[in-house]
Amino acid sequence: MQPDDFPPGTVWLVGAGPGDPDLLTRKAIRLIERADVIFHDALVSPAILDLIPAGVERVGVGKRSGRHSKNQEEIDGLLVAAAAAAKRVVRLKGGDPALFGRSTEEIAALHIAGYPVFVCPGITAASAAAASAKISLSLRDVARDVRFVTAHSRRGAALDLDWNSLARCGSTLAFYMGRDAAAEIARGLIGAGMPADMPVMIACNVSRADEQRLTTRLDLLGLATRALANDAPTLILIGAAVMLAMPAKTRATATDSAL
Repeated sequence: MQPDDFPPGTVWLVGAGPGDPDLLTRKAIRLIERADVIFHDALVSPAILDLIPAGVERVGVGKRSGRHSKNQEEIDGLLVAAAAAAKRVVRLKGGDPALFGRSTEEIAALHIAGYPVFVCPGITAASAAAASAKISLSLRDVARDVRFVTAHSRRGAALDLDWNSLARCGSTLAFYMGRDAAAEIARGLIGAGMPADMPVMIACNVSRADEQRLTTRLDLLGLATRALANDAPTLILIGAAVMLAMPAKTRATATDSAL
């Protein structure tokens, strides 16, 4: 789009990517620099927030597990009010707005109120984690597809997932927000027939300076996640393609049942 794509009263949902500011798109940077107000998630990294020019209003509307500073209706209302005040509005979301970003609700609220809204995509955490580990999420004859799954549920509620479908071999599974549900993910998949030694990679603070990754096997997922993840944003990758990120000795022992 042209440089006049951000008139006053317009809202852009902008993907901030996984955290490394070098992974922002050029369009995302341009929109951040032109905004009058930026509403940002808790998962947007400090390094990216540092790119916001002085004088631009910034409002944290972050949602972390069990700690919501604003509910979705309040966020929708803030976006509509800012557009009504003829501001250039950026709604800065971690990762890609189209993946577990509650974008539909915000787009609908702005459409109903009569304000233009657009989306600038961002790099999602699964892609960045694969790049860091130098693996491919898909792999010929090993991983035919990639499935993105949210592991978030209401506190105390079990995950409502089709474990039988997810456990079928031939996919790489990317579980977002999987830290607290790691043990339940392992139980569900193993109970549906996935091999207990299926390769798993746990990635925390993906693409950031303090990124941590650990490769293990499915039946150790709960224990390994507790040891590594602490309170960090956590992505879990499961599948035979993940084996390439494992140490050679571990990879050799997992080959037969994983493939």
